[in-house]
Amino acid sequence: MSPDRKVIEGAYLGDILQQPQALENTLATLGSSKELQSLAARLGKGNFQRVVLTGMGSSFHALHPLSLQLIRHGHTAVMVETSELIHYQTRFFDSQTLIIAVSQSGESAEMVRLTAMNRKRSAVIAVTNTADSALAKHASAVVLTRAGSEFSVSCKTYVTALMALKWLGDLLCERDGVLTRRELGHAAPAVAAYVADWKDHVECLTAELRDIRHLFLVGRGASLAAVGTGALIVKEAALFPAEGMSSAAFRHGPVEMLGQGGFVAVFSGDAKTRDLNRRLLADLQEHGGRAELVGEKGRLKCFRLADHGDSVRSILEIVPLQMMTLALAALAGREPGKFALATKVTTTE
Repeated sequence: MSPDRKVIEGAYLGDILQQPQALENTLATLGSSKELQSLAARLGKGNFQRVVLTGMGSSFHALHPLSLQLIRHGHTAVMVETSELIHYQTRFFDSQTLIIAVSQSGESAEMVRLTAMNRKRSAVIAVTNTADSALAKHASAVVLTRAGSEFSVSCKTYVTALMALKWLGDLLCERDGVLTRRELGHAAPAVAAYVADWKDHVECLTAELRDIRHLFLVGRGASLAAVGTGALIVKEAALFPAEGMSSAAFRHGPVEMLGQGGFVAVFSGDAKTRDLNRRLLADLQEHGGRAELVGEKGRLKCFRLADHGDSVRSILEIVPLQMMTLALAALAGREPGKFALATKVTTTE
């Protein structure tokens, strides 16, 4: 018997369905201020020894693609959770460090402490959804997303942050801005086309996930953003235990958990390691494991992504996992994204 879909048709689903408009709003307003241009020029001249990328939760995971881009361009990029940065890695607060801090609210306990501890020693680029936040006021330059208000679990704020970070990365790496906008222009229509069939996707996923006990999300490279955020939102929105990790890490032990109650979503990712991820999928299936590919060649429609290249893939990869949270919540008969203990903005360390 199919679960009752009415239980999932609430504010969280509304946020998911509003993502295309949020992406359009963000792209339309992305612009390079004098302060941002100055920091990009200083980075290009070698005035900064390192770029520290920081955030918490999905904001932290969203930094994976930017980290890889900066490293490929020859910069030293370090990803650090803000909670660790402010207590154990405070030596990064100096004039040789450029900090890129991501926070949808800009008011989380960790970001507020960062502003107090940094005291303008490091230049800070804030990527936030809140223009008058503590983080935005402290920052040397601000990149605003236009996600609008959000019910609970990060969805609109996550995809718009990914878009803003891709735009910022291309600016810092001196890529043609016209080309960036042209590529990012595919994001909103692609997400819209996918979520238009949300009912079919949820029905497909309820059948796939009906009796699972262990959920793993695995990938490599930029796809680590999706597997990290995906595991987080499955726990937040559906109250179901999930783990996100690299495909290689999964082979180092957790593969032993394959069995009747396990399901592994393998992200195909970009060309560099796509064959390795597909080999993992084949090995899992050969040994009787339940596993599916998430990507442009996904077998199931609910896991199949439109092919718009690397610039948009990271944005698209999270949407099937949002559908997964809806399916798991429907199977449990609970409203997804309704917090009992957590709050939208974490104000206590």
